Amino acid sequence: MHAITIPVPGGPEALVWAEVPDPAPGAGEVLVEVVASAVNRADLLQRQGFYDPPPGASPYPGLECSGRIAAIGPGVSGWSVGDEVCALLAGGGYAEKVCVPAGQLLPVPAGLDVLSAAALPEVTATVWSNVFMVAHLRPGETLLVHGGGSGIGTMAVQLAKAVGARVAVTAGGPEKLERCRELGADILIDYREQDFVEELHKVTGGVGADVILDIVGAKYLERNVDALAVNGRLAIIGLQGGRKGELDLGKLLAKRAAVTATSLRGRPLAEKATIVAAVREHVWPLIAGGRVRAVVDRTLPMRDAAAAHRVVEESSHVGKVLLTA
Repeated sequence: MHAITIPVPGGPEALVWAEVPDPAPGAGEVLVEVVASAVNRADLLQRQGFYDPPPGASPYPGLECSGRIAAIGPGVSGWSVGDEVCALLAGGGYAEKVCVPAGQLLPVPAGLDVLSAAALPEVTATVWSNVFMVAHLRPGETLLVHGGGSGIGTMAVQLAKAVGARVAVTAGGPEKLERCRELGADILIDYREQDFVEELHKVTGGVGADVILDIVGAKYLERNVDALAVNGRLAIIGLQGGRKGELDLGKLLAKRAAVTATSLRGRPLAEKATIVAAVREHVWPLIAGGRVRAVVDRTLPMRDAAAAHRVVEESSHVGKVLLTA
């Protein structure tokens, strides 16, 4: 088969479409013939040499894919060769074939084509696990989403609205904010021109956000705590603004607030399977019913993964950038 390899870490040009050995499913795994994968910022870090795959994972980038089951390993039940699926991966999505633990498979949602389904596994698992399973967003509460135009952001807006929450977003520029509004965002904040703490407090009467989903990290840590409501929950899932920041524990104590930080890629298989099962139970009906949709910015051939990485690095996209095998 062919896959995107990284012979030497570096810029987008480090991604090389090459012939590699075909994978074979082991116990508890299925082999998927890939129709499409999607670009995540973790892939950019892996390309640069900063985010190695977990032990035992495929060395190729790609944290999600869609396709059709080509073979089934020992001990797998409930799936058949030919089933159209999408999958959460620890790596290997930028390839023509990939082996997937059966617990990380999802059927393509009703009414959605198999290609577009590649936009779903990583964002739905990340948002559902952090916003709902960890931060316990409830109807009537306010969610602040940083990076509202990203793949994670566009999914978080839709899922929060679907459960009856009020949603605030930060994004760069009026075009991205308008796309967020179309998806249901109630409070639009241009981080290039506005201070999100001030704007959020204006709209909420000084209350703040009950839950904040943050991809920025250290750069926003202090202001995120300022933006939290009493009993608020800050869920950090990215470090685009750095790894180390100061945390005022006095403010946390006064607000009885919580800060969590999670990643998805390196979790044990059982934890991933639990998250995927929750996504299938709670999110898939919303997609099938048309209340939540996959947001795809553009689709490029997988051999042109370098061009796709440049798009994501420039943050010129809204939603997901897909790669077709």
